Amino acid sequence: MATVAERVGADPERLWGGSVAAVIAVLVAGWVVFPELVYDRFIWQYFWGPVQADANSAVCATRADGVVQYLSSTQACATAPEPVAYPGYTLVSEVGYMVTLLVALSGLVFLLRRLDIGTDRRFFYALFPFMLFGGALRVVEDANDTPSATDALVSYPWNTLVISPIIYFTVFAITLAAVVVSVAAERSGAIDGYEVPLFGIGTGALALSLGYLVSLVVTDAPGVEFHPQVLLVTLVGATLAAGATWWVIERFAPEINAGTGLIGFVIIWGHAVDGVANVVGLDWMPALNAGRNLVPKHPVNQFVVDVTASVLPASVVAVTGDTWPFLVIKLVAATFVVWVFEEGIFEESPRYSMLLLVAVLAVGLGPGTRDMLRATFGV
Repeated sequence: MATVAERVGADPERLWGGSVAAVIAVLVAGWVVFPELVYDRFIWQYFWGPVQADANSAVCATRADGVVQYLSSTQACATAPEPVAYPGYTLVSEVGYMVTLLVALSGLVFLLRRLDIGTDRRFFYALFPFMLFGGALRVVEDANDTPSATDALVSYPWNTLVISPIIYFTVFAITLAAVVVSVAAERSGAIDGYEVPLFGIGTGALALSLGYLVSLVVTDAPGVEFHPQVLLVTLVGATLAAGATWWVIERFAPEINAGTGLIGFVIIWGHAVDGVANVVGLDWMPALNAGRNLVPKHPVNQFVVDVTASVLPASVVAVTGDTWPFLVIKLVAATFVVWVFEEGIFEESPRYSMLLLVAVLAVGLGPGTRDMLRATFGV
């Protein structure tokens, strides 16, 4: 089947660039002509406003006549005039970020094609530490909200660079720079392959983030605690859940993983970390003597909690909690994704397939790492 670019007779890279430029032009034009509708009630309310509110540790943010105010009580937010932006995600923003991700991946394919990399599985494993780094870096910002760390790290507006979803672009930029540096070192003859230094850069960035968090514990920084039991339970629980899922696949439906191989297990494990981290953070914190439970920030998490609480009897919820279905959903979804990536997909579009697998793992392991470490360090 011919691609869109082939049917219209256009260069794929120019078609992609022109399409992105056209969308940006439409948004800018709408911003100029209808600023309140396009910027205030769309771009700001669903995308930039939540980041501002989160960066300023506010319950919500409001915008009127170009002035942003940060409110610190739920009641004030409920009675504030629209537009009102709350920290976290909405269905509108999640759809917008999903579309942005797919468009960015398409552009990245063109870059990898020019660099002539990204077709083998070593590329996937070389990027693995960066997904952990993204989650750890987000917790660094969480710790930055503590009294002792505020002066040590960046403050608003620079802290928006490490707040979701802007942090995805930040980590992407760091990862891209690491890829370019590693490939350049290989092409210069300094090293034999770019994968090892790329993995090393990601591991180093992760170590720096974790080192900062550990330093806060060692120096007894206010607002920062250390609950190793949370880290242990999450990692062990995720590994057991992923291992059980993998055993079922290999035993009863090995065709599901015929295309991805070991990458399939890594993806399932990454999403199991996200699922278990949610169960532990939202339900098990008091039971683990690790402080109060966290609050779900994603609409999907909140939806699962609400449905479970409404369907199951209160006596059952009191024992099992109301977030465990989220782990089941994550395992089923990850298994489905693994099944979709059959061998033929890798043969037809190896670079795009690898990038999609990286993205699939990142959207699970990144938030999962953040939730796990946030609960572990009590921030």
